[in-house]
Amino acid sequence: MLKKRVSKIRKDVLEHTEQLAEHTGDFLERSIGNRIADKYEAPCLQDSPKLDVWYRIPIEEGISGDGSGYHIYMKKRRTKKLCIFLSGGGVAWSKEMAAAPVTGGRVAAGVPNYYWSNLRPFTQIMNINIGITENRQRNPFHSWNFGVITYATGDFHLGNNCLNYEDENGNERLLHFAGYENFRHSMDKIKELFPNPERLLIAGDSAGAFATPILAEKILTSYYPDCKDVSIFSDSAMIKRNNWEHTLKNVWNAPEYICKAQHSDNITVDFYENLMNKMGDRCKYFYASSIEDYLLSSFQNEIDCGVFETNAQAQQTYFENLKEMHHKLQALPQPMSFFYYDWRSPILTKGGTVHTAIRQPFYYQKSQGVATMAKWLWEGVNGHSFDVGINLLMKS
Repeated sequence: MLKKRVSKIRKDVLEHTEQLAEHTGDFLERSIGNRIADKYEAPCLQDSPKLDVWYRIPIEEGISGDGSGYHIYMKKRRTKKLCIFLSGGGVAWSKEMAAAPVTGGRVAAGVPNYYWSNLRPFTQIMNINIGITENRQRNPFHSWNFGVITYATGDFHLGNNCLNYEDENGNERLLHFAGYENFRHSMDKIKELFPNPERLLIAGDSAGAFATPILAEKILTSYYPDCKDVSIFSDSAMIKRNNWEHTLKNVWNAPEYICKAQHSDNITVDFYENLMNKMGDRCKYFYASSIEDYLLSSFQNEIDCGVFETNAQAQQTYFENLKEMHHKLQALPQPMSFFYYDWRSPILTKGGTVHTAIRQPFYYQKSQGVATMAKWLWEGVNGHSFDVGINLLMKS
């Protein structure tokens, strides 16, 4: 009897603690979002853009996952160099994942949170003025034009479908997998603003990194067929699944050319192979990842073990998968330059390594052996490619 009472008390305490953490997290996110909206939110582009100013560009035809509005960001400089950046923000391929979008409360409570479902003011800090998008001299790309294609649809920017699901309160909801349509309309606007770049960097992190090689094909054939100096870069894109084909075709309803490019359990390798076969040496190719990514290992653990969390075993699995992926990327038709890193955060990464660096302070602050990621990518884009952190893959 006593054991049952103690067990119930513990359960009640955990529930109250989780609720308190969730309320606190939501409050902090709202506070930060309100401050951004009041003082720091990028202005909406209405007339000709001023140089070196970030603008929001509403995409009227676009839609976020929860049905709210959609916008992208742009920054103009007096140059013909353009970076198109595909933002990350999680993934969803089931009703259970759809019912658990990222919120400050869910993150603080430590409960599963799979994808961003809208573009609220808080999400601006994920998209601009950080890492490669920062307007400071320490970022070697600060003088480039930028078009940032934001992400809030859970479909790797590839979907054109809807999913009915039930939220945690039992209400019927609809997740709009509108990533590909958002991408198309965003590219129409970017092409209008930057019609003839002489140099092009197509890059992405996390979900955007998965999309980068397959959407680069569309960008290079439909929007910028005449640009000859092209670089392609993915930071942190590896999840192994046996049913990518079902997700692409039946859940996200991705375009046929995307579905045809997938043929294995690693769509990143498939998409790069497809791009290299079609573009050959027109492009320079780059890939980066931390070696025990705490977030991607959580997704892999969800697939392998049914639990969305990272732990030592999940991180080791990610590491072994990364070594396998590295060899597959090395074997592709065109040479690729690699940057592997082992940076950790004592609280956030839970024993693993960070998730992405390209839009983090790590990008220019931390060296991995001979170079920062900023220096490595800058040198590579300018024709001086080299590898960083290969030795990290040699550890047992």
